[in-house]
Amino acid sequence: MTHPSFGPLVTAAGVTFRLWAPAAKSVQVVLDDAKRPMRREGDWFSAEVAGAQAGLRYKFEIDDELLIPDPASRFQPDDVQGASEVIDHAYDWRCTDWKGRPWHETVLLELHVGTFTPQGTFCAIIDKLDHIVASGITAIELMPIADFPGRWNWGYDGVLLFAPDSAYGRPEDLKALIDAAHQRGLMVFLDVVYNHFGPEGNYLGRIAPQFFSDAQTPWGGAINYALPEVRSFAVENALAWVHDYRFDGLRLDAIHAIVTPRKPHVLDELSAAVRDFAQKSGRHIHLVLENDDNGARFLMPHGGYRAQWNDDFHHAWHVQLTRETQGYYKDYANDAMHIARTLAEGFAYQGEASANRGGKPRGESTKGLQPVAFVNFLQNHDQIGNRPLGERLSRLAKPKEYEVALAVLLLAPSPPMLFMGEEWGTTEPFPFFCDFKGDLAEAIRRGRRKEFAEAYAQHGDEIPDPLAEDTVRSATLDWSAATRGPGAARLKLTQALLRARREHIVALIPDFIVGDAEASLTEGLLSATWRTPDHAYSIVANLSGKPARGPKFVNWDRSVWGGAPPSELPPRAVFAGIGGR
Repeated sequence: MTHPSFGPLVTAAGVTFRLWAPAAKSVQVVLDDAKRPMRREGDWFSAEVAGAQAGLRYKFEIDDELLIPDPASRFQPDDVQGASEVIDHAYDWRCTDWKGRPWHETVLLELHVGTFTPQGTFCAIIDKLDHIVASGITAIELMPIADFPGRWNWGYDGVLLFAPDSAYGRPEDLKALIDAAHQRGLMVFLDVVYNHFGPEGNYLGRIAPQFFSDAQTPWGGAINYALPEVRSFAVENALAWVHDYRFDGLRLDAIHAIVTPRKPHVLDELSAAVRDFAQKSGRHIHLVLENDDNGARFLMPHGGYRAQWNDDFHHAWHVQLTRETQGYYKDYANDAMHIARTLAEGFAYQGEASANRGGKPRGESTKGLQPVAFVNFLQNHDQIGNRPLGERLSRLAKPKEYEVALAVLLLAPSPPMLFMGEEWGTTEPFPFFCDFKGDLAEAIRRGRRKEFAEAYAQHGDEIPDPLAEDTVRSATLDWSAATRGPGAARLKLTQALLRARREHIVALIPDFIVGDAEASLTEGLLSATWRTPDHAYSIVANLSGKPARGPKFVNWDRSVWGGAPPSELPPRAVFAGIGGR
């Protein structure tokens, strides 16, 4: 990979510092012992410091009045307002022959580094990798780690997008985690945010106001991807994560909030750059989207992205398991129809009117898309943490009903995703938390109270304070629960389901015929079938609490799960098998 435009360049002779700052009149690089003037070349400033090495700390002084970190800093030892550190990304990788894994083998575990372990660090995750492998999971996905203000954060308030947050460890610690995961056959994905910057520590608006447009996102000013420099910033950031750290894939947050006033779309440019790097390096690198608009054009084979998070799958099952129909769940009151459609076609909404959107149409047709284009899940950080109390589904649903949904999730062809601790049914909440100070902290509190006014009126002080340390501590996993009682039993179930997936289903997935799937859910009886040229793979589940007559079409040669279904299916039972077409 050629060296990016943004960030310092380490050479044998020293370090070259660069800054894109069209609004600045003058810039100096401030080192421990001196200030060095930077020469202007158009909208860029640069300075060569002979003899400088990795480990050097620096800031930029703008117009003799403002000290800022490098917007493309590779590490911030002292948080977002501190000095940036020059990083040499040379690393002694132990797993030198890792090329990744094909996408159809993916089983994701989404995790938040700071609450996944009591230590909350990259290195501490290494000690849990054997558990992840033993569970049958093939990939971990880190919630955003780009440097954010304060001691803890979900990660979506990142402002220095190239720098892993120092609260989790140093760059070499992150590399050690990824190396250890690869040694165990685990892929590692990273959640990245290209739709907005956090509210504290971002100085791009001062040195390059054209970095942002007049448009707004729900979280602040929209990024102006009409400019080639801004596009390069995002593309180079994506390449840095997959090149310097050897991530196996990226999940792009909320791309429906990316404002791009010119073509080609920045997402097309980014996927083309990553695809080119993957081909040249011989690696499997997978790009995944979150898109509330249910757009299909970016997904393979139409575009360059492997898959998209399928909120429709979650929402329909959430209504089925909890009977909640407020907010966006009102669009899924017909949960049976939507569960069936998500299994057979991916999106439940493919242009139909959305009541939650005032009757406006939502979504695009999934015609031509394979099951692997949809990442399905029953829980994730958003769907738990954006509840006022942050309750997991394990607190809201009956255990046996949830286990039926879990079996369908893990046995269906689409890549499944679990949220950390879900493999053993953990009950820890995952409430929203951050660590801002002063007026900004109070603004966050007021905003949450306004957003969840009805919940505050009902629950009052039960709702966690998003700024309190107790809130983030409450989200930290209790790993001992995985080894006893209900946790041990649920973990055993997850392991068995994923073993069945690995041994019987994974090999079929690439051969499933696009558009040749069917599913129905009537009176609690769920049946779904996907076909290859030679086989039919079916799931039959009785979601109800009473016996149900089995479907007549099922005819399989070998069982994947549950044995052959009897003519009368017991309550809360799931069967899966493979037969001829």
